[in-house]
Amino acid sequence: MSVLYASDVVRQGLLSVWDEPAVANPPKRVWRDWLLVGVLVPTAVLEGLLRPDVVWRPVALVTCVALVFTLLWRRTHPLAVILTVFVVVTLIDLVAPVSSSGERFGLFTTAFVLLLPYALGRWGSGRDIVIGLAFTLGAQVLCEVVNGNLGDMLIGIPFLLTPAVLGLAVRYRHSARSREVEQVKMREREQLARELHDTVAHHVSAIVIQAQAGRVLSGSRPDAALEALRVIESEASRTLREMRTMVGALRDGQAADLAPQQGIADIPSLARVVGQKPVVDVELIGELDGLPPEVGAAVYRLAQESITNAVRHARHATRIDVKVTGEESCVRLSVVDDGDMVPSARSSWGYGLVGMTERATLLGGSLEAGPGPQRGWTVTAVLPLTGAAA
Repeated sequence: MSVLYASDVVRQGLLSVWDEPAVANPPKRVWRDWLLVGVLVPTAVLEGLLRPDVVWRPVALVTCVALVFTLLWRRTHPLAVILTVFVVVTLIDLVAPVSSSGERFGLFTTAFVLLLPYALGRWGSGRDIVIGLAFTLGAQVLCEVVNGNLGDMLIGIPFLLTPAVLGLAVRYRHSARSREVEQVKMREREQLARELHDTVAHHVSAIVIQAQAGRVLSGSRPDAALEALRVIESEASRTLREMRTMVGALRDGQAADLAPQQGIADIPSLARVVGQKPVVDVELIGELDGLPPEVGAAVYRLAQESITNAVRHARHATRIDVKVTGEESCVRLSVVDDGDMVPSARSSWGYGLVGMTERATLLGGSLEAGPGPQRGWTVTAVLPLTGAAA
């Protein structure tokens, strides 16, 4: 039974690998690819001209230079590239003679083919990986058996498998990070949805109350009824705008948080008392009354997260300045600390930046974070007063 179970596990594992899709939207040709080609081509030419023991020198040189250009398609068509390269190299290697010194066909520059198993594992589908590696290892075994070099076969197989395994490791590490980033974004969307739910519920309650009052006053005081209709129109328009923000923001089914929602008025409470290090100074400038609740809550959350991150990660910081400025069409938030610039320490709160950026984007705004002009770290957010873009 244990043997059957183990075989079933292996079979399921192979099927899962076989069904693995290719990485979506792999990068095409970038400047590094052209730089790689620009280095390998002259290297192959110099080796082909200057190395004394090259077998079939013209064929080896032309073949190596031509195959270098296949690297430009190794991400978008990894299986086709690896099959093309190894078919050409294997066929020529099988028919080419061996030099008097024992050298076989090919230039040392052809070692670039080790990039192809890596690209196959990094970007190809599971089916491509299985087919490509099976063909590559089969070609390697065939060449060594025909040439009677079984020792080279034992060395060559690990050399071909190691880049493929490395490509798979990088691929799954990148996939895991992408999933974590998406989870952070989803949590931020859920939090924003809960906050907007409470805001929308408040507006709807006001609409209901005004509608009831308008119905009662419609007969005796038509002017009061018209005023109630005006309030209903205003509240309904605001509610519609906030409902648009909620579209796509999924709730996790938990009960809404009944705690009061913080806003601009609560930001001064984030300041730290004298004697605490670093000192947090909060400054509110401009017209900040009457902001949409979702914008006020977002500014508070962004300021709170920025302060928390600065306190944790800004080494030797003595001061954190928080400035909120109300302008005609937007609210600006800046959080600046005077700590040392230690990139590794700042990068450790990357997921916090992901969530903050997602919140600002959902409300139609933007957020930027990076080193200050002289020292420290600066977080700047701009949120439109209209909330999310229509």
